Amino acid sequence: MIRSFKYRLYPNTQQRQALNRILEIHRQLYNAALQERREAWRRCRVSIGYTDQANQLKEIRRFDEDAAWLNYSSVQQTLRRLDKAFQAFFRRLKAGEKPGYPRFKGKGHFKSVCYVYGDGLRLRNGRLYVQNVGLVRIFQHRPIPDDGEIKTAILKRDRVGNWYVIFQVELPDVEFVPNGKPDVGIDMGLEYFASLSTGEQIGNPRWFREAEEELADLQRRRARCRRGSRRYRELTRRIAGLHQHIANRRRDFQHKLSRRLVEEFGLIFCEDLNVKGLCRSQVSKSMGDAAWAGFLSMLDYKAASAGSRVIYVSARGSSQECPACGCFVPKSLSDRWHICPHCGYVAPRDVAGAQVILIRGRARTGPRRKGFPAPGGVAGSRPI
Repeated sequence: MIRSFKYRLYPNTQQRQALNRILEIHRQLYNAALQERREAWRRCRVSIGYTDQANQLKEIRRFDEDAAWLNYSSVQQTLRRLDKAFQAFFRRLKAGEKPGYPRFKGKGHFKSVCYVYGDGLRLRNGRLYVQNVGLVRIFQHRPIPDDGEIKTAILKRDRVGNWYVIFQVELPDVEFVPNGKPDVGIDMGLEYFASLSTGEQIGNPRWFREAEEELADLQRRRARCRRGSRRYRELTRRIAGLHQHIANRRRDFQHKLSRRLVEEFGLIFCEDLNVKGLCRSQVSKSMGDAAWAGFLSMLDYKAASAGSRVIYVSARGSSQECPACGCFVPKSLSDRWHICPHCGYVAPRDVAGAQVILIRGRARTGPRRKGFPAPGGVAGSRPI
């Protein structure tokens, strides 16, 4: 498996200028390569690929001082990045989706450069060595596993101007082994972020909603400034910093919650939700604030590393079914408690839904023995 390890960098003034220069030259090369592809097709109906452009690099570096200053393999990675954008464009075009032709990158939309680890970038004496930059101070808040091999590294600048390095580390796959941990069903919601079949309900922090008034005030003040002025740039920086703070708080909460769940439970059953469709509904702002897709992605890869397993089951009608007797109990959205008229079972609506998801998941994984799943996979499930 491939895992990412992200660390904060603390470059000095000269190093920051060198990193900004590297990023800007890569952006210009990306745009130039895109322009070449567009003109070749528009004028001659010739399709240019990665190999054609990579073969020109040595000749370009002879007369272009900026291109010659860069690490050679990092330039190749930028050309591969453009090639992947075209491959995705053709794949969407063939599938009948909205194609999304690759665009030119402005200064605010090109934020990362990829390196092959060991070629122009590597860890050295507790610091990060970057070619033409030097040894940059790095804060490694967690170690890279000894059995992991660093394949690539990405230098990234966020919207505020902070720099990070992201190591892509190849780790040995961890097979799911029954470990005696209990199973759990999870019902995602907006009133509560998640409700567990154990009866626990985890509150929805709503960080964006908390900061919405402050954000609106900053945006109103910026709207009264002349575009491009010093005050305009300062308010833009503060708005970006507030967005960054909200995102950091959200990720911290989701990382900690997903780690706790995979350590406590062996089999985790989740709803198979159409998150993209829900984000286009009337609750789109609340959906974006909750960021379900990001949380489920964290849960997936953390379960893989912890030896647990995540399985997605259909959530259709889960809130209308009694987990105790299986009878149909209709409820409207305003009904927040499940009260079964057939067996008398009473529970919070979301907890009852999580218990139904747990029952459905166990039914799909086959017979149970001492809380362990049946061996082998299940058609329709998504083992990680």
